[in-house]
Amino acid sequence: MLGSLTFYRRILKDNVFSSPYFQGTTSRSGERALNAEPRLPTVGHGIAGVMAGCTVSFIAAPVEHVKARLQIQYASDKSKRLYKGPIDCCNKILRSHGFHGLYHGLAATLLFRSFFFFWWGSYDIFTRVLSNHTALSAPAVNFWAGGLSAQVFWIISYPSDVVKQRIMTDPLGGTLGDGERKFARWKDAAREIARRDGYRGFYRGFLPCFLRAFPANAVALVAFESVMRALPE
Repeated sequence: MLGSLTFYRRILKDNVFSSPYFQGTTSRSGERALNAEPRLPTVGHGIAGVMAGCTVSFIAAPVEHVKARLQIQYASDKSKRLYKGPIDCCNKILRSHGFHGLYHGLAATLLFRSFFFFWWGSYDIFTRVLSNHTALSAPAVNFWAGGLSAQVFWIISYPSDVVKQRIMTDPLGGTLGDGERKFARWKDAAREIARRDGYRGFYRGFLPCFLRAFPANAVALVAFESVMRALPE
């Protein structure tokens, strides 16, 4: 995902936000400093995040779908489980529903990853604030900005992730023999969560995810940004 993010950042910087309209800064006299070093604005980072999220969704959606179905197999006797493992799960879904079935939940995945706008937009904001107003080293800035921006992302996006998981574990029906499908649309799953658990249902399991988000993403961003700085321009 970080590779595609970097790619889209460069595309947007060179082809969209490189014009004087975006890059010019206004001085006290009202003149634009067009010779300022070009830099992708915060909204550009957010858009790049959405584009990267959409790109990775086409790879992540079937993987998350299979994982979600395996995780809800609670029978202690393995012979009573519908799926023996990830390969068996893929084969059975493909035989019964084709690639459309394997990509069940893709729309919900795309919606969830559209919130990457807030992740990478806030990452840019935190990076600028910490770089300009603290004496932290570059890796330390990456650490704090990465952790804080990930928590911003999960606070905003977690309800959509809950709905996505509900859709991905909804029976597909048909010859697969896993039950009758309940949710034809995204809003049907959201309404069911609200009806059964109220608005608290959209944040069930939030605390462990929130606590994990900071260290996991902080370390990942330090490693990624360090590699990017080491590479030649």
